[in-house]
Amino acid sequence: MIISRNTSPLSRVAKVLTCAASALLVTAAVACAPPEKDDSGAETSSGVKAAEATSAQDFGGMEGLVEAAKGEGELNVIALPPDWANYGVIIKAFADKYGIKVNSAQPDASSQDEINAANQQKGRGSAPDVFDLGQSVALANTAMFAPYKVETFDDIPAAFKDADGTWVNDYGGYMSIGFDSAKVPPVTSVDDLLKPEYQGKVALNGDPTQAGAAFSGVLMVALSQGGSVDDIAPGVEFFRKLKQAGNFLPVDPTPATIESGQTPVVIDWNYTNASETKKLPSWQVMVPPDFAVAGYYYQAINKDAPHPAAARLWQEFLYSDEGQNLFAQGGVRPVRADNMIADGTLEEAVAAAMPVVDGPVTVPTPEQTEAASKYLADNWAAAIG
Repeated sequence: MIISRNTSPLSRVAKVLTCAASALLVTAAVACAPPEKDDSGAETSSGVKAAEATSAQDFGGMEGLVEAAKGEGELNVIALPPDWANYGVIIKAFADKYGIKVNSAQPDASSQDEINAANQQKGRGSAPDVFDLGQSVALANTAMFAPYKVETFDDIPAAFKDADGTWVNDYGGYMSIGFDSAKVPPVTSVDDLLKPEYQGKVALNGDPTQAGAAFSGVLMVALSQGGSVDDIAPGVEFFRKLKQAGNFLPVDPTPATIESGQTPVVIDWNYTNASETKKLPSWQVMVPPDFAVAGYYYQAINKDAPHPAAARLWQEFLYSDEGQNLFAQGGVRPVRADNMIADGTLEEAVAAAMPVVDGPVTVPTPEQTEAASKYLADNWAAAIG
């Protein structure tokens, strides 16, 4: 992604490790350690367990929630690359504002890796408190989420949230093709990627069976090849041809691979591709105007969060005016953008910088995502194997 939320997010690759292995991921390392402090059973001032609180009112209001979260003192996040949606700045702002230590594990992990980590570390103080997930992974794991309504819940359009607050969309963007104009010819269409000039140069941000960015990338390609949100097969077939031509590069892109020239063409969200233009002047970003695919990520609280009050305060921060403006500064479209533009609380500079696509925009429904995910699970590996 471009930090790979490989989402495998844009990459997040699950690995099987033992405690005796010489090189350990953070997740595996804590698996060997004794259980840490777990505040999930703590009660709020109203007598409701923090892990069961469904709004700040269960803590007696925001002041009570802040006090409870500060008492826990820590928050565990996972799969949040610093350059992805401005998360580096967001994490620092939250930590500075509340004096809560944020433990950020596996920043380049995928959405599925987040779920795997929560299952593997269940009951431990190191388990993720919150999730930031692609649609298909989020909707397949709602039983792991704790319902919670932030104070600005009513300001969020109904289409972008579960009615009980089990999940809420946080930010979105458009699928794009980023390319280094100093190393490859300008990309003007998806079909260009099959040309000999792009041999060994085209990378997809992650595995589409695990990563939201990669899933949407395959969907974008499918639309360009005559497919639809209900027929992703042409997208899989295109990548088969790309692999057969020698143009598909099986490398999860990161800022390092882009800046070194290893991945000169990257299919990823517009905001992660755009972040590279600040570091690499020759990096350009193209959103196919006739085949635009938009998507939102899903925010949720782990129902087994070891720091349940801090998890809920994190949600309040993300959906506050401050948090939404910080998302917007990262090039994404925060979920409350329209309402904030209307009431003048979205910063003018970031509102003006949001990309506008002239033409149809495809946003898959949960049902369409589920059907397409099943097709990918059955056919993707064979196509690019």
